[in-house]
Amino acid sequence: MALMITDDCINCDVCEPECPNEAIFMGPEIYQIDPNKCTECVGHFAEPQCQQVCPVSCIPFNPEWRESQEQLMEKYHQLQAGKAV
Repeated sequence: MALMITDDCINCDVCEPECPNEAIFMGPEIYQIDPNKCTECVGHFAEPQCQQVCPVSCIPFNPEWRESQEQLMEKYHQLQAGKAV
């Protein structure tokens, strides 16, 4: 599953620099997460870093974007391959 940021976001700016995949960006009103880039930090860390630093706990798993650990690892490898180019 990818993560998502809810309307409880206070735009504190701590999550964006923590994302190793650069999946977090500022949307029209609050930060958002690109589910095509979010691997829940699989391949980088044991826990999603954005969830760890969020002071208001507004980053749950996105129920509309379900992925297995294997799919997340595959996405991680694809993203890393894209960076190498």
